[in-house]
Formats: sequence, C-alpha cells, structure tokens
Amino acid sequence: MEQVFIQLGIILFTAFVVSYIVRAFKQPIVIGYIIAGMIISPYIISFGASQETLDLFSQFGIAFLLFMVGLHMNPKVIKEIGTTSLIIGIVQIFLTFVLGFFISSILGFDNITSAFIGIALAFSSTIITMKLLSDKKQIDSLYGKISIGILIIQDVVAIAVLIFISSVSNAGDVSSLAVKGLLGGGGLIAILFLLGFFVLPKIMKKIAQSQELLFLFSITWAFVVAALFSYIGFSIEIGALIAGVVLSISPYTIEISSKIRPLRDFFLIIFFIILGFHIPILSMNLIIVNALIFSLIALIFKPIILMGLTAMLGYTKRTNFLVGTTLGQISEFSLIVLGLGVSAGLISGEILSTLTLTSVITITISTYMIIYSNEFYKKMSNFVSIFERKEVRKKSKIIKKYDAILFGYNRIGFGILRKLKKIRKKYIVVDFDPEVISTLSKFRVPCIYGDAYDSDFLDELSLEKIKLMASTIPDFEINMLLVDSIRAVNSDAIIIVRANEVKEAFELYKKGASYVLTPYFLGGEYVAKMIEHFEIDKKDYKKEKEKHMKMLAEIAEKGKRHSKIKKTK
Repeated sequence: MEQVFIQLGIILFTAFVVSYIVRAFKQPIVIGYIIAGMIISPYIISFGASQETLDLFSQFGIAFLLFMVGLHMNPKVIKEIGTTSLIIGIVQIFLTFVLGFFISSILGFDNITSAFIGIALAFSSTIITMKLLSDKKQIDSLYGKISIGILIIQDVVAIAVLIFISSVSNAGDVSSLAVKGLLGGGGLIAILFLLGFFVLPKIMKKIAQSQELLFLFSITWAFVVAALFSYIGFSIEIGALIAGVVLSISPYTIEISSKIRPLRDFFLIIFFIILGFHIPILSMNLIIVNALIFSLIALIFKPIILMGLTAMLGYTKRTNFLVGTTLGQISEFSLIVLGLGVSAGLISGEILSTLTLTSVITITISTYMIIYSNEFYKKMSNFVSIFERKEVRKKSKIIKKYDAILFGYNRIGFGILRKLKKIRKKYIVVDFDPEVISTLSKFRVPCIYGDAYDSDFLDELSLEKIKLMASTIPDFEINMLLVDSIRAVNSDAIIIVRANEVKEAFELYKKGASYVLTPYFLGGEYVAKMIEHFEIDKKDYKKEKEKHMKMLAEIAEKGKRHSKIKKTK
C-alpha cells in the first residue's frame, strides 16, 4: 500500500512540474498532463510503477469521468437538443464511420478491425470540448450549443455501442447475445430509470437536507450501479455512465455536480497522464504512419463533414467552421470501445496503441484549434466560404432605411426590441441562426441573416447613418469589431454592447462604446437600486413584481409561439 502512495506521489509531482512549465509558456495545461504521462512511462523514466496500479487508476478515472458525463445527459435535455444537432450528429457519425472503415480497409485491416477504427474516429471528446468551451465562456454561443447537441447524440450512440460490445465479449452465440443484451442490460437500465423517476426523488429530498449525505449518496450510487453492471457481465464504465444519466433526472443535479467537481478534476488529470503513459514510444515507428493517417481523418475530414452538414442547414461559414474545428478529435469513448474490443479478443493491442497515439495527436492539435479558433478562422475565411449557402444571404434583403440595429436576438435582445418598438424607431435585427431569422420573419420583424464577425457583411449595412446599435452577442472579439467598424464611419451613434468580464467592459469603453451591458453584474446592481428606492415599501415591490411577471409572461408566450412555428415547418 505504501508503494502505491509513493508511485502516485511521483506521478502527481511530475505532472505538476511539467504542467507548471507548460503553463509558463502559455500553452494548454492538458498538454502538460499528457507529456507528464510520457515522461513517467517505462520508455523514458521508469521508477518501477506497477502496471496494475496505473490500470486501476485509469479504470477509476474513466469510470468517474463517464459518471460526470452522465450527470449532464438529462433525457429532457436530449429531447430538447433540436433537429439540427440530431440530423448533424447522426449523419456525421455514419459518414465518418464509413470513411474510417474505407481507409482502414485500404491500409490492410480486416473488416472487424476496420469497423472498430471507424467507430473510434466517429466520436469526439465530450470532456475536452466541454472544458475548453467552458474556459472560453462559449457554451451558450450558437456554435457551442450545436456542438454540445452533437456530442450528446454521439454519447447516446456510444452507450449503445459499449453495451453491444460488452454483450458480444461474453456471448457464445447470437441468441445468448440477445438474451444478455436485451434482457440483462436493457432490463437493468429500465429498472434504474424507473427508480430514477419514481423512487430516487423521494429519497433524495430527505438526503439533500445534508450536503455531506448528498455527496456520499452520489458516490455510493455510482459505485453500486457500476458494480451491478460488472456483475452481469458489462464493463464498470457503462455502469458509471448509466448511473450518472439516471441521477441527472434528479432536481439536485447541479448540487451533486458542484460537490463532485474536485474529484472530477483530479481524475481528469489522471486520465490524461495515463493517456500519455500508454503511448508506446519504443514502437512508435510501427504505428506512427497509421496514427497520422487516422489523425488527418479526425482533424480534417471529420470537420469538413460537419461544416458541409451545417452549411446545408443554412448556417454562416464562421459557425460552420467553429463547429467543425471544435469536434475535430477522438473521444474518450473511442478508447473505451477499443479497450473492450481488445479484452474481447476482437482486435489486437496494437490497434489500441495506434488509436491512443491518434487520440493524443488530435486532442493536442484540436486544443489549440479551439483556443485560437478566431485566429484560425481569419486565416481560413476564404477557404471556408465554400461551406456557406450564398442563397440564404441573398434571400435576406437588407433594408437601407433604419435608425437602429440589434445584433443577436436572445433573452436580452427580446427586451431591447420591445423598447425600440416603444420609442418608435425604425430598426433591423441581425442574427446568424437561420431558425431565429425564420421565426422573426413569421412575426414580420425586420431582420437579416448575417454574421457580425464578417467585415464584408458589415460593409453592406448603413452603419454611417444609424443612431443606435445594440449587441447582445457574448463574444468579446465580435463586439470589439462592431465598435471599431461603427466608430470608423459614425462618431455620433449610441453603441451598446455586451461583456462578460469587467476587463472586457473597460476595453470596450476605451474603444468607443457608449454603454456596456454586463449581465453577470447588472442583475445584482438592479436589485440594489430597487432596495435603495423602494426600501421596505411592499406596494413598490408589488408593482415591480407585476411588471416583471408581465414581461416573463410575454417571453413565455413568445416561446410557445416559436415552438408552434417550428412544429409546423
């Protein structure tokens, strides 16, 4: 036991030192974890680490990460991801699988191995994508929502694949596979979901009174469900994932997720360290060529497939590009699928090593692609123009006579639009979501489909004549471009933009913004002003409450009408 602690101490110390150096050079810290794993591997610095110990940490880490992924896969969320993500996700998985299978066959692999490679290349990393989008504060952006929706579809398919392979690994024939897979796994999943809907809410209502008990129950639930799946012949990873999905139905998901976050971060580090550890450096020359070929599929061809699909659905070239590059890597699910394939004797260990190296290459490069996505877009803008339907923009006729422009129609934009109508100013709404433009057109709201990041599109607008511009777009660079473009031709216009951080707000003010909206701080400030003016007068609060409820009712009614319009399309 003492030896295990020593080994873990060496692993974590190495990871800390390497990550500190990587961070000092302003590089993604994930790269530091992977390099640390390569350093402590038997191929560079062998300190006698037990393979069994590392495999145990790896299995725990992956299971725990999948439990966290499951917590964010609420069936209600899956239901609401929209047809866009559903169509793109399913078609992308199929096309990438076919491409991977075809290339693998050309390289001389048999059909079963080619099928495993195709499946592995089809999935993108939920962990990497969610982490980097969260760091960039882009989860609520249009491309962020589409990307996450596609990842949910991929994860659902991955669960089905994992269950199928787990069934095959211990099944003697097709009939026993059906009995085990459908009756065993399917029956257990059905029972767990029944518990999740009807029993757990009542139990957790009492447990949630103590945060410590809630934390302990969540961990216990993950281990017990994983053990049940292991007992009937499935992998503990599947059990951990299903445990998270079932628990996601609970109203206490956010509290559970926040409590488990430190453990998640720890196992995330372990996951990437062991990913680097398993790269066979001595036999690199035997797998490097195939790994590079597969990396090209994940980094180039999969993004091209995604860009083509989003373009067909009418999105701008920038949205298409960002969705494609965000999902250009191999998933943690891919390695689990391959690991099960090796355990079942369906594929060789060399394939797992090859795809592990592919995973490291794609995660490393895609991390840079996501972090510096705007810089890459500027360089690739002309090329990705082929992934934009020109007729969509042509259908949106630009109205030349308007006093105000609203960039981005969302919850904040809804309130601004109401005020523009109230002061009777001619306005136009600009948005790069085709569904939003379609909905606004139904309500006869003056609107145009366009991307505020596209300087050519901005040149088509009458920026020199407007009196007011309001942007609810959360992207800092886009707002800087808008302020700069308008101030270059119009020094008198009132410019209202949005910022998520105080530093960004000051920079926008220096650039020439008239007012910077900060949603994360404005709510508290508004309440503070209410308290200052109303003090403890119940009548004033009642009036404010009625006004707010009226506005919420209008937003809710608008949402219902949007839903009806989408259903009738």
